[in-house]
Amino acid sequence: MTNYREILRLKSLGINNQRVAQGMAISRTTVIAVLQRAEGMGLNWREAESLSDRELAERLFPQGESRVTCKMPDLEGVHREMAKPGVTLQLLWMEYCDRCRDSGEIPYQLRAVRGLRRE
Repeated sequence: MTNYREILRLKSLGINNQRVAQGMAISRTTVIAVLQRAEGMGLNWREAESLSDRELAERLFPQGESRVTCKMPDLEGVHREMAKPGVTLQLLWMEYCDRCRDSGEIPYQLRAVRGLRRE
């Protein structure tokens, strides 16, 4: 489990995000997410110090929140289109991204799409 309290403590000492991440052997993205959550709720190191690990984790990342989900591409359609001359996976992925953005959905990255298989 990520030590949220330590992230807040190190940041309060003026250590930059990259050094916090390196020192804790976690991703910089995790550090940024924790700091953004804490800032959004006005939670600082002093307040976090008085909370238990479980309370701090629950305040930063409540259990009821749903995870971001990506829109699944139409794999049957991809398979059909790939049979046509001149059609590439890159082209289909770019069209898929355009459709997702037009409808306000989140597309998968190309490397994830390459790993998907039809069932």
